Amino acid sequence: MTSKALRILIADEQHFHRMKVERLFNQLGYFRVAPVQSLEELLSLVEYGCEPFDLVVINASLAAGSLDLRGFFLDNPQVRHSLVFNDDHSQMPGSERPMIQVSPALLPDLACIQRLMATVDPLVQVRHDLTGRYRQKTG
Repeated sequence: MTSKALRILIADEQHFHRMKVERLFNQLGYFRVAPVQSLEELLSLVEYGCEPFDLVVINASLAAGSLDLRGFFLDNPQVRHSLVFNDDHSQMPGSERPMIQVSPALLPDLACIQRLMATVDPLVQVRHDLTGRYRQKTG
């Protein structure tokens, strides 16, 4: 079972990438997903949103040196968890804030999203069964 009320924001300039990541969330039962194609759109939604996003998944190339994504997510109460993917500098010191995850992967896959949601969604515990697939179990 998943928490249907979680708010998820996906930011990537490639339409195909946004749709692929959104479908991964849909496969796991998450449907409150907002895809955006630019850093400006992301900043507007985060800044002017009425309630915080539970998760922001962003392609690091969108910031392209114009914004320190880790610093932004560390200091922003409007974002509870974040995944920065396609990050060449994925070495993040210590656990400044464990709610920020970084990945050098060009695009998150289903296993990455499942691991991520195990920490984001309080209703889900992901367990690996004998077939090599993940099952969702209520916590």
